[in-house]
Amino acid sequence: MQNFVNVFLGFFIFESVGAAPISDTIVHDYEFYDIPLGQLHHPFAYDENKQSDQAETDIGTELPSVIQESYSSAPLTEETEDETSMPKSIDGSSAQGSGVLGPQPQDGLPTCLLCTCLGTTVYCDDRELDAVPPLPKKTTYFYSRYNRIKKISRNDFANLNDLKRIDLTANFISDIHKDAFRRLPQLQELVLRDNRIRQLPELPSTLTFIDVSKNRLGHRGIPNEAFKNLDELQHLYITDNNLDHIPLPLPESLQALHLQNNNIQEMHEDTFCKMRDFTYVRRALEDIRLDGNPINLSKTPYAYMCLPRLPVGNLI
Repeated sequence: MQNFVNVFLGFFIFESVGAAPISDTIVHDYEFYDIPLGQLHHPFAYDENKQSDQAETDIGTELPSVIQESYSSAPLTEETEDETSMPKSIDGSSAQGSGVLGPQPQDGLPTCLLCTCLGTTVYCDDRELDAVPPLPKKTTYFYSRYNRIKKISRNDFANLNDLKRIDLTANFISDIHKDAFRRLPQLQELVLRDNRIRQLPELPSTLTFIDVSKNRLGHRGIPNEAFKNLDELQHLYITDNNLDHIPLPLPESLQALHLQNNNIQEMHEDTFCKMRDFTYVRRALEDIRLDGNPINLSKTPYAYMCLPRLPVGNLI
């Protein structure tokens, strides 16, 4: 009898448990316990006036208004909008600035991405450039050989106060503004060989090396006394330019003068020396090249008396 009662009670309890509804696990968010219930938007609220095709509600996806505010991003301020609208270089400066990639021209790539920048040296050789790119302010050496540059404008090298060397070999340069190089206080070496230059611009007195070989200077391409005030000039190369004279006066500092393959036909006795001062000695000028010119050096023997070596050229 006792066993029968135990079986009956067990069966009754099993039926009761099986009939009980299974409820979803409730997760309590303790962060919002202090919020009055009246301020919470019911997650199951819906509009009874909605049409039947909009009657379905995504249960459990709508957050209370307070929670929504905590997840919403802050509105962009005017400063933030300006920052996001302006592209930045990798150092944080704007694209128009001069960060680690160099200054940004109006169109195209930053200079140090288009060319190669190593320290304060900028290499733009063989890049099919048709103009001098904007250079970083601290540039000291600039190489842009074997390009298609046709013109040097007044401001191409403006404010580059540290620039010491410019090499524009093998371009198509035919026009140079007269002040393009004059305002460079540190410029020492200027290489413009193998271009189409017809007129030399004004040159800074700091130059020690000039190479304008293989151009089209001709009879009038070098202004009078163009090299007179270049007191530090040591090397002057003007080969293959169809020159018909030696540009005078030449600074006392000059060590090498290359004028081969021109059209120089005569020389004066005071071209290098002082005709009335036989004690004058010009020790620095040791390398003079006049070969390839229609000039007979033997006709002016006194023109070389002050020099440590005779010029190279035709003696017959």
